[in-house]
Amino acid sequence: MTKETAIKLFEQNKIRSFWDDEQEKWYFSIVDIVEVLTETDRPRKYWSDLKSKLKKEGSQLSDKIGQLKMEAADGKFYKTDIADTEQLFRLIQSIPSPKAEPFKLWIAQVARERIDEIEDPEIGIDRLMETYLKKGYSKEWVNQRLKSIEVRKDLTDEWDNRGVKKGQEYAILTDEITKAWSGLSVKEYKNHKGLKKENLRDNMSNLELVLNMLAEATTTEISKEKKPETFVENKVIAKQGGTIAGNTRKEIEEKTGKSVVNKLKAIDYLNIKKELE
Repeated sequence: MTKETAIKLFEQNKIRSFWDDEQEKWYFSIVDIVEVLTETDRPRKYWSDLKSKLKKEGSQLSDKIGQLKMEAADGKFYKTDIADTEQLFRLIQSIPSPKAEPFKLWIAQVARERIDEIEDPEIGIDRLMETYLKKGYSKEWVNQRLKSIEVRKDLTDEWDNRGVKKGQEYAILTDEITKAWSGLSVKEYKNHKGLKKENLRDNMSNLELVLNMLAEATTTEISKEKKPETFVENKVIAKQGGTIAGNTRKEIEEKTGKSVVNKLKAIDYLNIKKELE
């Protein structure tokens, strides 16, 4: 069963989700949705109480809820309650919120857009570019970011071919690559930029993105040549790919006299762009 993980935005709120190719369904993180609808800072507690309430009322909804390991704010993967669109419509009825109706419309739109993208993949690329541009990113940066997504996909396809498991093993290998080229683990890198739930790549400069792409693309090529058979061998190759980009980073820093890995976030780059306009 092929699954594609994604982050969907509802009124700038991030909702973790994945697309199941076999069932042709979106599944969404219930905790993320509860947080958006209730605006509570304890969505897990709210959902736990709601599940208990639904069970007492004889509802079978909570019994049909599945789980999937999803990446949390700390970069680790934890089992998370998920629901498909039909289950979500029923769940939303149990949550008093002024956002309930617009949220239902949003879910329907997300489902429709995915079908459109399957029929014409270019639609998905165009929508992603439009989303970044609306946030204020430059067209040059967006083109770079879209390229980085393609490079990342090539790498994960290669990992799939080598038997690397999605989730924790992906995270470990990504960490190896990131440490080797930047000198920081993914968690350290995010802390360095003051990020929490935000996507690290969305907060990189053009140069940071390029070096990250170089690290991942190099890892992919080495893996294709070496054909690793164990996770340990994949880990060694991940470090090798990252190290090549890391050496390039050091050369750039030596010539420019400043660090490539900086503390600037997306909002900082956007503010700088506005000041220059």
